[in-house]
Order: sequence, then C-alpha cells, then structure tokens
Amino acid sequence: MQQVIKAFGLALIGTMHPKMLWLSLRPFLLVSILWGCFIWLTWTPALEMLSIFLTTSIFTSWIQEGLIWAGFENARAWIAPLFFVMLLIPIIAISLLVLIAFTTVPAIIRRVTRQHTYQDLDKKNGGGFFGSVVYTLWSVLICLALVMLTLPVWWVPPFVAILPPLLWGWLTMRLMSYDVLAQHASAEERDILLLKYRWPLLAMGIFSGMLGAVPTFFWATSALALVLFPIVSFVALWVYSIIFVFAALWFAHFLLQALKDLRAQELENSLNIEARVIDGEFLNHG
Repeated sequence: MQQVIKAFGLALIGTMHPKMLWLSLRPFLLVSILWGCFIWLTWTPALEMLSIFLTTSIFTSWIQEGLIWAGFENARAWIAPLFFVMLLIPIIAISLLVLIAFTTVPAIIRRVTRQHTYQDLDKKNGGGFFGSVVYTLWSVLICLALVMLTLPVWWVPPFVAILPPLLWGWLTMRLMSYDVLAQHASAEERDILLLKYRWPLLAMGIFSGMLGAVPTFFWATSALALVLFPIVSFVALWVYSIIFVFAALWFAHFLLQALKDLRAQELENSLNIEARVIDGEFLNHG
C-alpha cells in the first residue's frame, strides 16, 4: 500500500508536467476528429434506425414504456438520442484508451525510465508489438462483450456510476500493466508481478475508472449534455485522456519499482545460494 500511495503521488506530480499534458492532448485531438466525423455523418440515420428499433423491438420497447409510465411523457423525443449517446460513450472511451496504450504509454515509459531511480533497469523485451496487439484486442473484446451485456442496466441510476468504473478499471489494469512491462520485464517476470500484485493493480485500475466515471455520469444522465453533445463530448474526452495518462504514470512508477525490487530479491537469493554452496564445498574440503 505504501508503494501504491508513493506511485500515486509521483504520477500526480508527473501529470502536471507540460510534456504529459501534451501527451494527453495528442490522442484526444485524433480521437475527437475521427469520432466527430463519424457522428456528423451518422447522427441522423442512426437516430432514425434507433427510433424504429426502440419502438418495434420486444427487447427494448419496455424502456420507452417504462419511462412514459414513470411520468416522462416526451420520452419518445429524446430516448433515441440518449440511447445513441450511451452506446457511443463506452466505444469512444475504449478507443481512446487503446490509442493511448499504443502511442502514448511507450513515450511515458521512456520519460519515466530516464529518471535516476529506474536508469539501471535492463530491458528484457518480454512483450513485443505483436503480443501487445493480440493482448489488447482480446482485452477489448472481453470488455465490449461485458459492456453490451450490462448496457440495459445502465439506465438504472446507481449502476451508471458503478459499472463504468469496474469495466474501465479492469481494462485499464490489463492494458497498462502489459504495456508498462513490455520492454523491461521478461514474460516470466511479468507473470510473477501481475500475479503477486493483482489486487493492488485492480484497485488502481478501479480508482482510475472512478475518476473516469465523473464525465461518464454527467455525459450519460444530463439533459444539458445531450443538448450540447458535441461540446460536452470533447471536454469529457480530454478529461478521459488526462486520466488515462495519469493512470499510465501511476502503473509505470508502481510496476517499474516492483520489477526493480523483484530483481534485487532474485539477486539476493542467488547470492545466498552461491554463498551456501561455497560454504558447503569449503566444509567438505576441510
């Protein structure tokens, strides 16, 4: 816990550095442009298709009927836009996280490892680019499946603030842990660290997910967010980006120090074994 808190403080300070702010701005701009174009091109036809689906499908018509029964008489007017926004939120957030994992985390690791504390860490390249792609795609597919399975209960007010932190936390832990250790740890060292620190890492991921749930909650439940969707979405995306950069720094400081401690412990154990062997040989000769 002490190392988690120490890494948190280092990450918080590091996030305020102009270089880190630029690293958060770069993926935000790219994702904003790509998704902005997609939304602009698909908004009207998507709403028409969703309106038909929500009113005719036996699987979703209960949502609209329930809202009307609860007193929201004009639910038909805004149910489709709200549903479309709620579908886009997790997909956009996941795409941003994946982009940061591929393009920003390596730059963050290079900057962190220039610090005196980690300069003596040897690179063992336990996770190459292909392995990172496969690991990321598999993690994203699992996360998307969980999102689709749990999406209906996102309409219940408590769950919109509970489920996103859990989902983003799990995915953040998976992606950040792998990419932070990809260059410096061997595959065996990575497996040892992820098993040994699985609960602290999951807690770090969930906490990062809770930070990301703030814009998610406002984005998904506020009528103002729906009216000002383009503006609110861009602001929320930058908040996401900053949080993901902070999470990358947090995981980097924690896992690199854990890797350093692991190697120091292995070296100490090796020296103790050699010392016992030498002492045994000395006694035998004596």
